Amino acid sequence: MRISDETLVKLLERNGVATKEQLDSLKEESARSSRPLQDLVVDERLIEENELRKQFAAYADIPYIEIDPRDIPQDILNRIPERIARQYSAIIFKVDDDGLIHLAMDDPDDVQAVSFIQKEIGEYTKIYIAPRDNILQALENYRGDVNQELNEVIDIQREDNGESQQVSEAEVAEDSPIAQTVNLLLEYAIRSQASDIHIEPREEYVQIRYRIDGVLKEVNQLPRNVLGALVSRIKILSNLKIDERRVPQDGRFKIKVAGKQYALRVSTLPIADGEKVVMRILDESNQAVTLEDLGYWGHSLDVINSAIAQPNGMILITGPTGSGKSTSLFSILTILNKPNVNISTVEDPVEYKIPGVNQTQTNPKAGMTFANGLRALLRQDPNIIMIGEIRDVETADLGVQSALTGHLVFSTLHTNNAATSLPRLLDMGVEPFLIASTVKAVVGQRLVRRLCMVCRQQYLPTPEETTEIIRMFNLTEGQSFDRIHELDQEAFSQKIGGETPLATTPTEITTLWKAQPGGCDECTHTGYKGRIGIYEVLDNSIPVQRMIVSNATSNVIQDQAISEGMVTMQTDGLIKALRGNTTIEEVLRVTRE
Repeated sequence: MRISDETLVKLLERNGVATKEQLDSLKEESARSSRPLQDLVVDERLIEENELRKQFAAYADIPYIEIDPRDIPQDILNRIPERIARQYSAIIFKVDDDGLIHLAMDDPDDVQAVSFIQKEIGEYTKIYIAPRDNILQALENYRGDVNQELNEVIDIQREDNGESQQVSEAEVAEDSPIAQTVNLLLEYAIRSQASDIHIEPREEYVQIRYRIDGVLKEVNQLPRNVLGALVSRIKILSNLKIDERRVPQDGRFKIKVAGKQYALRVSTLPIADGEKVVMRILDESNQAVTLEDLGYWGHSLDVINSAIAQPNGMILITGPTGSGKSTSLFSILTILNKPNVNISTVEDPVEYKIPGVNQTQTNPKAGMTFANGLRALLRQDPNIIMIGEIRDVETADLGVQSALTGHLVFSTLHTNNAATSLPRLLDMGVEPFLIASTVKAVVGQRLVRRLCMVCRQQYLPTPEETTEIIRMFNLTEGQSFDRIHELDQEAFSQKIGGETPLATTPTEITTLWKAQPGGCDECTHTGYKGRIGIYEVLDNSIPVQRMIVSNATSNVIQDQAISEGMVTMQTDGLIKALRGNTTIEEVLRVTRE
């Protein structure tokens, strides 16, 4: 939806969103860059796009609505042919008993579109303005059940069970059943909010598994005879060598689903039964979320905000593969990304593209390692550097030297918690006094599945469960719930878990939360929807620096950090379980050592 500059300025000034100076500056930039003023206003975060739509709706006297695609009956939806609905971004979502048609549009100000649609459906209509993403989701209802379509395509291919390694051009053409199968597998994965697709050859069949909210789940089994054509089709999309089946290959391609662009990172691997393919799904239209939305709060949020405001130093993010380190870095770099700052990165691979940031992909075959890339970056006059991972002594030394010479350096390490990363740098041969003087903060993190807020269940823990929680979370008997109650109150004041009431008193845990068995439609019957991070952020205070210089163990460093107010990952997880964000079982699943 396009709002004229004149109307936009009126809306922003009327609602006190922007000053005259801000608007004059943006108008100049709009004229200079030939970009619409509306886009610049949203990019500068003066106002959220949906909030702007609401204000325009009130100004134009058009009702604003957010529709739930699941509530639209198929016969109502089909009153507008799919081609027209997609062309004009318009959806019929309800028809009253008296025949009044309720029509949601992305741009109800488009008189020509309104006139054309009313010729198709009749003029007895009530028109609403809806968010563009919301309408794109509803348009996907025209597709019906993707899984059913996939099964129909697979059934056609089951007719021939003879296995063949030779793949003809016709089999992998754009309109072939194999191409349809690949498209439907990708679409079904994206709709299921999967992060990875695993295509795994077995002796009798090809197993398809999706990783959803961090947990692998089998979704289909394909006939064994389609393996060659299926892998070849994916290789064609990823620009890989079709005839090379003996060595691993890596590639990438992009697709669009429901108006959003996704990048797929492809990895092939020869295994005993054939070639296995894993595809990582990256939503390129994703906006960086705030640290609060990721799950940072309290002491952790204060320490990380203080560290990233420093002009130099090193900030480390630790955790195993798949613990959300890249997402945390993406959000932090987006916060720091300003026109007066030069941010440069060396990554393997570049997962999230950040506009305005110079991102470099490593290429060991060509000699472009993390260390060589970092050396080159230092000649590019950077203010902020991000090293994808510290893997060796050379990269660690260069990172520390960069932090000493006035750069703010971010990187990741594969360690179990925040405290163990400091001795890990010592093991790599970095001098203790350099670690003490350059490292500003260390983040340890994991991802847990988030409870479905629609169907989660509250319950009263038994005395046995309470005793087990005290044991599992290393709480001290007698003082166990004083500290937990304080943190529960602090989390409540910072809206962790929304309006969920307190779950503790100074002496006991009064309520806990669990997933509903069988879930609901909202969470596709799993009881969980999405994920949230649990964190510990170690502040490199002066007492901790002394311990590093004296080669203290990670346990001693951790105890000191806890005495200074650090909340460990397990305790952070416990608070989020008490607030109804997740469950005790989920926290223990990812943090149990």
